[in-house]
This record gives sequence, structure tokens and C-alpha cells, in this order.
Amino acid sequence: MSTLNDPPHAGAPEPPGPARTRSRAATWLRTARDYAGAVPFFAFVAVFLLWPTGIVVSGALTGADGTFSLENVAAVTGSVHLAAFGRSVWLSLITALIGAIAGALLSWAISSGAGSAGAESRLRRVVTAFSGVLAQFGGVMLAFAFLATVGLQGWLTLILRDVLGLDLFAAGNWLYDMPGLVLVYCYFQIPLMTIVFLPALDGLRKQWREANESLGGSAWHYWRYVAGPILAPAFAGSFLLLFANAFSSFATAAALVSQGGPIVTLQIRNALTSEVILGQADIGYALAFGMVVVVAVVMSLYALLQRRTARWLR
Repeated sequence: MSTLNDPPHAGAPEPPGPARTRSRAATWLRTARDYAGAVPFFAFVAVFLLWPTGIVVSGALTGADGTFSLENVAAVTGSVHLAAFGRSVWLSLITALIGAIAGALLSWAISSGAGSAGAESRLRRVVTAFSGVLAQFGGVMLAFAFLATVGLQGWLTLILRDVLGLDLFAAGNWLYDMPGLVLVYCYFQIPLMTIVFLPALDGLRKQWREANESLGGSAWHYWRYVAGPILAPAFAGSFLLLFANAFSSFATAAALVSQGGPIVTLQIRNALTSEVILGQADIGYALAFGMVVVVAVVMSLYALLQRRTARWLR
């Protein structure tokens, strides 16, 4: 006699062996069919992410004799490479902070834009479309755009110098050093923040503001006790995403800085291509391994914050 605590099929006769085998095969085929559409994605990830990452880790942890060794990792703890890591972290933090604040303000302006609904919708589409394009606008083209505008012979530089007597390079060629990288990186960090933070602002419900006002709360109370705590995880997650984006950028810095390697990505380029330090490819692997570790930690924190933010966006 079965009870309520028994499993649903407790006491039911087991299907014969061949029937059980066919049932399992059918279940396996249904599962395989459901995931068949994701096969190209998994293949792409395996070929262009997991495989290169495995090569980097293997190269970083393999010595000259082909055995496991930490000598390459120990070599990058020298002052030159550690300084490059420090400058990369500083550059990423500064540009992520500027991009996060400016992008959040732009997102707020879009989300709470005044005017008619049609005009607001058109403005939103235009800004988000431009942000999507500008967030991916980098590399040699972006470096050329800044050189043509605020370079030594850029049109804005010449106008300011000839018309207003203002020399942008009175203190040196800052565009080709860390200050220049900060300026150029902000060009794609701010639009990226706008794209990733705007959905969080859209998740704020009007009823929350109305409830705050009906209880006598001011705008400060609303942002301090309602919207701020809700948006904080999304803002922190977006900041981490911008940090990882700047930390891993290479092409724009390579186009602007042709001499030396002030940041890690340029140090890797020098280790792989420089004739002065030829044969230091293993050091490049170790530097790339360090970047993989930093980005993995940052993106793990970003995933945790996104999971918390998703509860408010449902």
C-alpha cells in the first residue's frame, strides 16, 4: 500500500531492459537536439577563448626544458613588469571611474528625459545607437581621430594655438603618454557605460518614487534610500566591466604609444616582437597569464553583482 510520502512511481514495475535503454536514448536525443543550436557558440568559445587561454597558461607555467616551472611567473615580478601592471590598473581605474560617472549621468538623462514621448523615444534611440557604435570604435582609427584633432598638428591644436594663443603641448607630448591614454579610453568607456547601465535605470518603477513622495520623502530620500541601494550593484558591476575593458585594451594604446611599454598589453607586444629582448616570448606568456587572472577575478565579481541586480530588473 502506497503512502503520500512514497515517490510518485514507487512500487511501479520497472520497464524491461530494452525499453529502459530506448527511453534513455530518447531522452539523450531530446537533450542533444535542444542544445544543437548552441554548438557553434561553444565551438567559437573553445577555439577563440579556451584554446588560446590554455596556450597562454601552458606557456607561462613551462620552463625552458619543457617541464612545469614558475620561473616565467617569477620573472614578471620584477620592477619593470610590476610597474606596467600598476600603470595598467591605474589607467583602468581612472577611465572606469570617469566613464562610469559620466555614462551614468548620460543614462539618467536619457531615462528621465523631458518632452513628448515621441521625442524622448527618438532621442533614446539615437543616443543608444551612437553609444553602441562609439563603444566599439577603437584601435588605429580612434588613435588617428585624436591625432588629427588634438595631435601636434591637429586642427583643434592649431586653432587654439593660432587664434587663442593656447598651446596644448606646452607641458610636453602628453597625448602619447598616460594622460593621452586616459583621454582616448574615455571616448569608448562612456558610451559603454551608457549601454550597460541604462537597463538598470529603466528597472526603477514609478510607483517607488510615488510612494516616497506620498510618505513625504524628498528627492534626496528617494535616491539615498530607494534608488541608490537598488542601483548600487548595477553601477559597481558596470564599473568592473569598464575596468576589464580598459585593462585588456591594446590596439588604441599600441597606435598612440610607439616607444616603450607603459602598460601590460604593450609589454606583451614588446616581449613577442622586440629585437632587443628577442627570445622573451615566455615572459609574454607570463604577462598574459597575469592579465587572465586579473580579468577572471574582475569578471567573477561582475557576474556576482549582475546576479544580484537581475532580481530588481525582473
